[in-house]
Amino acid sequence: MEREELRRAILRQREELPVLERQEKSRVISRNFWRTTEFSRVGTIFLYVNFRSEVETMGILRQALERKIRVAVPLTLARESRLEAYEITDPDRQLRPGYCRIPEPDPNLSRLIMPAEIELVLLPGSVFDLAGNRLGYGGGYYDRFLANDAPHALRVGLAYEMQIIDKVPAQAHDEPLDYLISEKKVIKTKSCR
Repeated sequence: MEREELRRAILRQREELPVLERQEKSRVISRNFWRTTEFSRVGTIFLYVNFRSEVETMGILRQALERKIRVAVPLTLARESRLEAYEITDPDRQLRPGYCRIPEPDPNLSRLIMPAEIELVLLPGSVFDLAGNRLGYGGGYYDRFLANDAPHALRVGLAYEMQIIDKVPAQAHDEPLDYLISEKKVIKTKSCR
């Protein structure tokens, strides 16, 4: 299957998951994330704020704050085709609809974080495989951020089990994951650096 066709097919299936089922799977994924000892020891996490049918991340965000882990979320600079990281300490106050109506930090209420300070990046995506390959949504924002700004950061993908296939048709610019977490498993991928 071509990348775009595969992306559309999996996203259509993801959208069809009932809301309550997505919420429950997201809770299990959050528990699986925190059960991974390596993740609970990081000082700064960069994570997406879920939108539409994505794996929900607000639980992880709030738990990180409770654990005194610094949290940064992306602000999309569409004209420059890149992401910036802003610290979030109060998501209810600091987040607002941004690029494509995705919840993003209000730069007037948030502090810019230097990418070198980020130790772990939680990535969204449409399709994943066990080797650590991922298809995002086609914009390449996270791939560029990882390659250019935070190549040192641990890369963790969050996915519902139905988003994981045998082999993603990866391209040279696709940045691989170190871990993949679903409601059924935590996988240290074959590409783990």
